[in-house]
Formats: sequence, C-alpha cells, structure tokens
Amino acid sequence: MRPAKKALKNALILSLCLTFALPLGGVMLGVGLAVHMPAVWAVGIALMGTGFYGCPCAWTLAYAPAHQNFRLVGAIVEEHLCTVQEIAAQLSLSEKEVRNRLDICFRKRLLTGYKRVGDEIVLNENRAPEKRTHAAECPYCGAKFSYTADDPRCPYCGSPVQK
Repeated sequence: MRPAKKALKNALILSLCLTFALPLGGVMLGVGLAVHMPAVWAVGIALMGTGFYGCPCAWTLAYAPAHQNFRLVGAIVEEHLCTVQEIAAQLSLSEKEVRNRLDICFRKRLLTGYKRVGDEIVLNENRAPEKRTHAAECPYCGAKFSYTADDPRCPYCGSPVQK
C-alpha cells in the first residue's frame, strides 16, 4: 500500500504545483510589466505557459491513474478482494479493465507481496533460495567446518577446500 500512496502523493504535488503556476505566472507577468522588469514578466510568461498546458495534463495523465491504482491496491490489500470478478464488482469496472490495471500495478511494483494466478490474486509465499552449505575437514589443519560455494576455504587456515 505504501508505494501506491507515495505515487498518489507525488502525482498530487505535481498537479497542484502546475495548477498554481498559471495564476502565479499571471501575477508575475502583470507585476513585471508594471515595474518594467523584463526578467520578471519573462518568468511570468513561462509559468503561465507551463501552468496552462501542464495543469490539465498533470491531473489527467498523472493524478487520475495514480488514484485509480491506489483504489485498486486498497481493494486488494485492505478489503481483501482476491478475484478479478470481486474487484470489478466493487470498483464498478469491467473485468478487462481490472486485468489491465492489475498488470500496471504489478509492473509498477505497487502490489509487492502478491502475485496473480489467472484471475486470482494470492499472497506470494515464495522465498529466496538459500545457499547450500557443505561439511568438510581441512587437509592442512584438520579442522571440521562447513562452507558455501561462495567461500570454499578453511576459515581457520585459509587453505582451499578440495571438493
């Protein structure tokens, strides 16, 4: 849930900054023209252009998808909905749209600890493979020890292990 919340927060901050750029740019343009400071009105024009074009793009292309992903992750993590059909019914979406959004959430690593098996979401209970340990007796110092393939040496005298 934390990665989805962070993505939503970042998208909201970006959208708000671009929203405030338009009126701030207008004020800077007016003040710059009034006091005859070309640097101020140039920055005002740049902020107005950025806000004018960036504001709708940020809300529709950054915030809206992040909010949809956050809602989908919340349905799985907090509401414990485990199938595409349940999620589709809860969020009033088509099953195809839920599958597409699930693919996006997994690709963006918003659903860590889960995996998709067909149309079901299950906990990922896989573990990282463990290193094999081998028992040996050092031919030089006679010490008995265990070693891994990463370090096939005697821990006491440093001699290589005969496999």
